[in-house]
Amino acid sequence: MQTILYEVKNGLYLNLTNRCPCNCSFCLRQNHDDPGNEESLWLDREPTFAEVKAALKERDLNQYPEIVFCGFGEPLEAFDVLKATAAYLKTFYQGNIRLNTNGLGDLIVGRPVAGELKGLIDAVSISLNAADAKTYQAISDSCFGEKSFDAVLSFAADCAKVIPEVTLTTVATTISKEDEKRCAALCAELGVTYRIRSYIE
Repeated sequence: MQTILYEVKNGLYLNLTNRCPCNCSFCLRQNHDDPGNEESLWLDREPTFAEVKAALKERDLNQYPEIVFCGFGEPLEAFDVLKATAAYLKTFYQGNIRLNTNGLGDLIVGRPVAGELKGLIDAVSISLNAADAKTYQAISDSCFGEKSFDAVLSFAADCAKVIPEVTLTTVATTISKEDEKRCAALCAELGVTYRIRSYIE
């Protein structure tokens, strides 16, 4: 059975794809099949928008203060389904809609995409991962190479113009305290929030 929806704390999470251009050293899916529940997030195939919509209709969405696009893959790999789902949710859902992403959507889709998320996404959390391109590539192992780092910063800057809440994150165990300070400075320049995440075993 496909696990399209799953719960983490008080939120409802949408698992749209297992595709991802990165192979991050800290990624949860390196060692797990699930985010802490008993359902595997590995998909036999990607769900269609109709299937996502049907799954959402089976839930009382009012019980969730937040719905999050985040699964065992990069949500922007399923860009069209993500946009259709967010637009559908915006017709009735009153809670917060968040996107968790590696920030490589422009490279994945082949065009700047942040503007297309305006009015659909209320908050975006972007994995910054490092303070420079070389370190980013060592941690993230992106198929796009070292140009990925600048793409993340460009995406974040675009998001800051159209999305109310933008946060860039790094994982506490992967970079030095000095690089955390550099990341904080980058985020200050972009006008976005910086957050240091705990590593999840």
